[in-house]
Amino acid sequence: MASKLYSMTPKEIVAELDKYIIGQDEAKKSVALALRNRYRRSLLSDEMREEITPKNILMIGPTGCGKTEIARRLAKLMDAPFVKVEATKFTEVGYVGRDVDSMVRDLVEASMRITKKSKLEEKYSVADKIVEEKIVEAIIPGKNKKKPGAAKSPFDFIMNSGGYTSQKQQYLDSQAAKDAEPTKEDMDIEMAREQVRDQLRQGLLEEQYIEIEVTAAPKGNQLDMSNEGMSIAIGNIFGDMMPEKTKKKNCKVKEARKILREQEAQKLLDMDQVSDEAIENAEQNGIIFIDEIDKIASGSRMTSGADVSREGVQRDILPIVEGSVINTKYGPVKTDHILFIGAGAFHTSKPTDLIPELQGRFPIRVTLDTLSKEDFVAILTKPENALIKQHKALLETEGIEVEFTDDAIDQIATISYLMNEQTENIGARRLHTVLEKLLEDISFNIPDMETEKVVIDREYVKEKFSDTVHEEDLDRFIL
Repeated sequence: MASKLYSMTPKEIVAELDKYIIGQDEAKKSVALALRNRYRRSLLSDEMREEITPKNILMIGPTGCGKTEIARRLAKLMDAPFVKVEATKFTEVGYVGRDVDSMVRDLVEASMRITKKSKLEEKYSVADKIVEEKIVEAIIPGKNKKKPGAAKSPFDFIMNSGGYTSQKQQYLDSQAAKDAEPTKEDMDIEMAREQVRDQLRQGLLEEQYIEIEVTAAPKGNQLDMSNEGMSIAIGNIFGDMMPEKTKKKNCKVKEARKILREQEAQKLLDMDQVSDEAIENAEQNGIIFIDEIDKIASGSRMTSGADVSREGVQRDILPIVEGSVINTKYGPVKTDHILFIGAGAFHTSKPTDLIPELQGRFPIRVTLDTLSKEDFVAILTKPENALIKQHKALLETEGIEVEFTDDAIDQIATISYLMNEQTENIGARRLHTVLEKLLEDISFNIPDMETEKVVIDREYVKEKFSDTVHEEDLDRFIL
């Protein structure tokens, strides 16, 4: 599954991350090496592989400088199960130390989604053939033939003592088989169906309405034992004994194809195999990103009030990071080889304020830099999904072309940098605030605008932010 990533060298992984994230080369280098080491580990013998545990990473840097984005892009790049949790969630009143295992359960759910999706894609080619037959059957129904020995009710199986067929039933079945000899009418139907098949393949019937049978979703009557992370759907307790409920649905052929394709591919799946692979994928390739880890580090050595609960949370997280077995609804999961990335600003506390055992579990420390004005200019223009490109694309949907001059981009970066210095430093997120305010009037007035092109220059930007940022402060902040 992760073969695409495994064939990439650390330099190539960093180059891929550079497309979306500006700067922070040290952090990118560390995560690229952590991933490459996973690949190296996979080539070792079983005995040695068990001994090598992943080197967890602790990212230290102010908010909005790219900590979460690096981990998120990385997981996307390698198609690995990824989950982000806030460490502060476990310190809430009445929640202290409870259910820290939920991060592993969430990871298994994420892994399940990825594995199921890839398995479904493998089954689509077979499902497409079945779907074609079902659509042809819906357009030209055959003669209603009851399948010999078909169950008449859910209890037939039980009443027939495990599928035993009586002599009378056997005689009736043999008579039905004789009656099923092909007639002229059957042959006409088959010819008509062949024509319909050709038309379907040529895409001539996409807009035609047909009636199909879809599986009725069971009602969500669930008993949720949230403390254990388990839930029981009452309808599913006897689910296997009852036949699946279906309902009729009228829709166009192109919609029917999508619905039936998913339904048939789902039937072809071996869910036990999917669960096993999902657990294996979570154990070997999973990434858990623990954000706000600095908020559970007690700044002082005073163990009173909230600090006790913070230390308690650290002690609860510790066994999961060290390696333990967590029970999930798909089976037990070992956390020994899951990669943990901790992140925090650490402006009021230091990494050394974490309990020593937890510090030892995050051997790789990376400090991310505060963003400069030059970084802001790069963030606005360079990445593949750069903010300027996003806003241009949004306004182009209504026929308005927006052009930003170079000095306007420079001014936006300057204002964002100044606002971060003068008020609260929220990193690159400040650019969102500035751009939204800048384009507010244009966006609001679009339907009544005469012009099709708007040029945004330095003067326009200055005028918009004349109340917010004062130029005389510039020299104080830019050295």
